[in-house]
Amino acid sequence: MAELVTDIRLQQVSRGRRLEYFTVAWNTIEGIVAVIAGAMAGSISLMGFGIDSFIEVLSGSVVLWRMSVDTDVEHRHQSDRRALRIVGLCFIGLAVYIAYESGLDLLRHRAPEHSIAGIVLACASLLVMPLLSRAKHKVAAHLGSSAMHADAQQTQFCTYLSAILLGGLAMNTFFGLWWTDSAAALIMVPIIADEGVEGIRGQACGDCSSDAAAASQSKSRPSTMTTNH
Repeated sequence: MAELVTDIRLQQVSRGRRLEYFTVAWNTIEGIVAVIAGAMAGSISLMGFGIDSFIEVLSGSVVLWRMSVDTDVEHRHQSDRRALRIVGLCFIGLAVYIAYESGLDLLRHRAPEHSIAGIVLACASLLVMPLLSRAKHKVAAHLGSSAMHADAQQTQFCTYLSAILLGGLAMNTFFGLWWTDSAAALIMVPIIADEGVEGIRGQACGDCSSDAAAASQSKSRPSTMTTNH
């Protein structure tokens, strides 16, 4: 029975790795496109979205490291907390950057150029991120990994950021409302900062341990029945 449980866990770890490899590849491309398009258009919301994508790359890399030490049962929790803090600090830095730059843009009435590339990118992210987040949540529940769960949450937040980005870029492109780009960026700030604070505190997955415990109990029941016979 123990071997079966171990095999199932190894399968989930393998699935988690595949999801993170995809995350790293997707967000690398997304980040490059967003930063270049944002720099060309002078869009702080698009620049912030691109930098967020690069932090997602870091997050995915950290979770890949977490998957590589999954067999070290005694240090799993410690590895999770270390991974969460690294990513959390990056998000706090990003929140400060976006708040500063978007605030300056509003004060100076600096209008960004239109960005069709940014709109297409936001639409693509809105399609991909919810599916990826759902798959990561399932793996996190099976493994009881707070780092994986936090990464799934970040992927879900990327969906919200994509919607905010799309709204700001579309309003500026189609209606000429220059201030919506900076406003969209400022709306992103509390979302990003909150995720960073939770990561630093190591509180991104309060339900993972209970999920893992429930899964463990359900898997141990057959062995208990066999012992009784």
